[in-house]
Amino acid sequence: MAEVGRAGIRDPGAVLPRGFWAAVEVWLERPQVANKRLCGARLEARWSAALPCAEARGPGTSAGSEQKERGPVPGQGSPGGGTGPRLRSEPKQGMACCELEEAQGQCQQEEAQREAASAALRDSGHPGHAEGDEGDFPAADLDSLWDDFSRSLARGNSEMLAFLTCSGAGSQPEAQRELDVVLRTVIPKTSPHCPLTAPRREIVVQDVLNGTVTFLPLEEDDEGKLKVKMSNVYQIQLSHSKEEWFISVLIFCPERWHSDGIVYPKPTWLGEELLAKLAKWSVENKKSDFKSTLSLVSIMKYSKAYQELKEKYKEMVKVWPEVTDPEKFVYEDVAIAAYLLILWEEERAERGLTARQSFVDLGCGNGLLVHILNSEGHPGRGIDVRRRKIWDMYGPQTQLEEDAITPNDKTLFPDVDWLIGNHSDELTPWIPVIAARSSYNCRFFVLPCCFFDFIGKYSRRQSKKTQYREYLDFIKEVGFTCGFHVDEDCLRIPSTKRVCLIGKSRTYPPSREASVDEKRTQYIKSRRGCPVSPPGRELCPSPLRVAAGSAGHCDGHQALGARVGCVAGARAAECGAGPQAEGAWLPGFHPREKAERVRNCAALPRGFIDQVVLQVANVLLGGKRLNTGSSRTGSLKTWNRGVVNGRVHIRDWREEMLWETKQPEAKQRVLSEACKTRLCWFFTHHPDGCALSADCCPFAHGPAELRPSRTTPRKKIP
Repeated sequence: MAEVGRAGIRDPGAVLPRGFWAAVEVWLERPQVANKRLCGARLEARWSAALPCAEARGPGTSAGSEQKERGPVPGQGSPGGGTGPRLRSEPKQGMACCELEEAQGQCQQEEAQREAASAALRDSGHPGHAEGDEGDFPAADLDSLWDDFSRSLARGNSEMLAFLTCSGAGSQPEAQRELDVVLRTVIPKTSPHCPLTAPRREIVVQDVLNGTVTFLPLEEDDEGKLKVKMSNVYQIQLSHSKEEWFISVLIFCPERWHSDGIVYPKPTWLGEELLAKLAKWSVENKKSDFKSTLSLVSIMKYSKAYQELKEKYKEMVKVWPEVTDPEKFVYEDVAIAAYLLILWEEERAERGLTARQSFVDLGCGNGLLVHILNSEGHPGRGIDVRRRKIWDMYGPQTQLEEDAITPNDKTLFPDVDWLIGNHSDELTPWIPVIAARSSYNCRFFVLPCCFFDFIGKYSRRQSKKTQYREYLDFIKEVGFTCGFHVDEDCLRIPSTKRVCLIGKSRTYPPSREASVDEKRTQYIKSRRGCPVSPPGRELCPSPLRVAAGSAGHCDGHQALGARVGCVAGARAAECGAGPQAEGAWLPGFHPREKAERVRNCAALPRGFIDQVVLQVANVLLGGKRLNTGSSRTGSLKTWNRGVVNGRVHIRDWREEMLWETKQPEAKQRVLSEACKTRLCWFFTHHPDGCALSADCCPFAHGPAELRPSRTTPRKKIP
């Protein structure tokens, strides 16, 4: 046994040991937040068991056969949920009163420790994730696995028994007690550069009273049965001394540790990186406001789909014609597409469907998400108020339309399966409404970003929540009011706004459509203080069904060629012709302008901008005259940065180490193409010239160094 790391923790908020168990649960359920080479983990089963006591048990006796709880983990179970492990031992008859009181006091203390740990795991904000039928492990196999391991401990593996119980070498555990045992599958990221892609199973043994968590890897024997490996076993331990807490990481047998750099990192990583994360999480004492990442889909399926799509569409980064960051937008849309593909695949399996779901992406922006979904076999189209340059690069199979969407009776999609709102801005709160009124079978997926109400910007109403959390709750409220069961999930995308809301099913039968739509109308009007209908006069519901009450499945293929106004006549049939029949659902809504207004100084005259820059630089340099022609290069040690009150100065690019910082491939290409295409401002105007030499400066030191800018020709995307 070797200790590879130890960290002292101050606990001013008195959150330990509760915070420790919350940190352990994060590492159990979301190891990818610490180990970036992992995709995630799946908790397959959780049960209570006991370790053997070598002196009291013979070699043929099983110590762990008494099982309290087993099965897929729905975020419950001990200590993750429920009451935690319970001691089953009773005080012996004839015990002295003082001994009985002492034993009862010790039991109460142990129960308090267990309850603290249990509460920590229940309130940690990281519920256990169950993957449905995928990866289910038979209960009989779990019995056999634990029984075999217990027998090996009882028959002479005293070193491992001592490691698990934190007892000294050669000593025996004090008393048999129950442990919380978790069967976990660790899922590495799938990558063409990583040969190890198979998930690895392990048993995690949590001893609440001792404050230890031991990770036991599993392997298959010659007969294909799982057994515990004696290598790559490590333990996380919480201890207390005087007024300080300590977290330690120990390895059972260092000489048997074999690192693969992914599931089993080097011991130094465990003792430094992981230990630092655990110490930080243990005292944060904050509850997450959001669900676990990818809680609604299979992590394994998602990881595989994401890597395949990333490899397939990586060339997009090289030909991206927009001014936005190509890596962020390309890989974000790839991740969203992978999520939707898995979500829809599992939906087809649940509903027994074979046809791929159709969709409409409202506010599709660059259209890449539509392009990927179309290319992967899903019929659909995207609509946006403004055409993008990259649209011309997609092939004819990608259907994109330039049009403004105003929520009214003409913007319904009765034969489309899914409406998508990916950063759809002012349309975000309307998408559940449009989906609900399009057809009973229409579902929605929204990824909120900017905060919009039905009309204008969203105004905060609660100070106890973050604005983001409050806005998500508002969109969920809209979805529920529209009659949807709304699910929430966190996507794995490079964005701070990564929570999606999904409406897959309704809370009411088709026969109640009219009454539910009346509530929708009242709710929408209440958001702007619009008066409801006077007594005795019912609100006129929207054309919710092309065929009222129809609950049959629409395959969506034939609807894609039709324009969005195909159900305008239904409203007239229900309520009679009139100005309201084809009007907006809430007067005052305005879609985005087709021409994007410039809101910064980019549109100002170049001469005016240059004049302002020279005036600011003159103030910074203390009135020292600036050069108006070519400049000499001054001494590196005396280069004048200029100072105003010791706070504001001109950046010295020598300290930025511009060329020593590793940039992403796409940014390196842009820098290379832009190099020496513009004159260096410092060389031209600064009294001391440019602080960088001509070889290091990306700008031209004089007209002789200028070279024409190169524009990459646009390619058609296959």
